Amino acid sequence: MAALAWLEPLWAFSFMQRALLGCVLLSLSAAPVGVFLMLRRMSLTGDAMAHAILPGAAVGFLISGLSLGAMTLGGIVAGLVVAVASGLVARSTVLREDTSLAAFYLLSLALGVLIISTYGSQVDLLHVLFGTVLALDDAALALLLGIALITLLAMRLLYRALVLECLDPDFLRAHSPRWSALAHYGFLVLVVINLVAGFHALGTLMAVAIMVLPAAAARFWVRRIGSLLWLAPALALLCCVAGLLLSYHADWPTSPAIVIALGALWLLSMILGRFGVWRQRSVSAVHLKG
Repeated sequence: MAALAWLEPLWAFSFMQRALLGCVLLSLSAAPVGVFLMLRRMSLTGDAMAHAILPGAAVGFLISGLSLGAMTLGGIVAGLVVAVASGLVARSTVLREDTSLAAFYLLSLALGVLIISTYGSQVDLLHVLFGTVLALDDAALALLLGIALITLLAMRLLYRALVLECLDPDFLRAHSPRWSALAHYGFLVLVVINLVAGFHALGTLMAVAIMVLPAAAARFWVRRIGSLLWLAPALALLCCVAGLLLSYHADWPTSPAIVIALGALWLLSMILGRFGVWRQRSVSAVHLKG
């Protein structure tokens, strides 16, 4: 009975039902993208791009206020511009792509905060930085559903190329340059649109967490890519539910509560997982004794 009482808010309140549905959609789309971010060693790139969408969202806010369409379009355009610009700078100068991306990310974050702080209120700034997962409306849920469907379809079509790009990008580039370019730039588009989806629910500061942390936690339990692609969304959804309930019962901000749940699961997985610290030390000890 105590467990049911703890879970009751999920079906007792419409705003919790909407938040849960939004979390389901985000988990299904963002977590698989996070798996490939991790396998391609681009997790910090994803974090930088999450902040890079802020000035576009801020310009959309400046034009239309807290308009879903304007902020979504602005965020997507800004994310793609920063991704392409950092690549061009890396290819045209002595800077590496991670350095140029970091520079664009810092400028984007400062510019976005400046625009919203100057032309909006502190509430507007908090809305953009930390999201409003408890205030998702029909339009926002429709956007999350559309992005989830696009992501799952695109990953189904690009799956082989994405896997090969993770394992041996030079081989793919040499034998099929068209598929190599499609996988690379198509994947960047998927990252950006999922960051924009996460931005509406969790804010720009937290959006990348639902991509990276479930994938990182799943990596301590399974090794096969197919297993990672189903376990990461399951772990993301579990932590979203835990974060929503923790936020409700403890009266904490929802986005940080969800990220704390994700981080706690990652730490537990790192310690107790099949390929975690404790297991690896036990195997090493047995090996040395033998």
